[in-house]
Amino acid sequence: MKTSALALLLGAALTQGAAWAAAPAPLRVVESVEIKAPSAKVWDAIKDFDGLNKWHPGFASDTLVSGSNGHPGAVRRLTIKDGPSFTEQLLAYDEAGHSYRYKIVESPLPITDYVSKVTVRSAGGGMTKVIWSGTFKRKNPADNPPEAESDAGVTKLVTGVYRGGLDNLKKMLEGG
Repeated sequence: MKTSALALLLGAALTQGAAWAAAPAPLRVVESVEIKAPSAKVWDAIKDFDGLNKWHPGFASDTLVSGSNGHPGAVRRLTIKDGPSFTEQLLAYDEAGHSYRYKIVESPLPITDYVSKVTVRSAGGGMTKVIWSGTFKRKNPADNPPEAESDAGVTKLVTGVYRGGLDNLKKMLEGG
């Protein structure tokens, strides 16, 4: 009787242990670019929440589906070139401080809890620095997810999105 009770207790403990497996850790990506242009010109190029497709080559369209530009709560629908669509919500917008913050609401991407901020700052000497940062977690909670869904894989994905946009913005505004 004691042996079966011990086995039952051990089995329950092991099952609970599996349920207590560590959740995916928060991840962070910060990318930046310096552009030889006045900060007002750079801000004008990226300030519209529904204008990502105008400067990021990875997006076919960006449409407001509710709310209005520059107002927290606005929701945009992004469509990736040759790919799916997803929605993002504007959380904060600072015209004077040249920044905005948003989150992904619904997405087929292998990430969750994504919140991002775009900031434009004068860097002096006719240069402007654009900083794009984000925090997120991988969606797949497995201990050993496929490479594309691992911490390294999703970090690489977000880094690639940021670099693609920032590098193209520099090219556009510097006329290169």
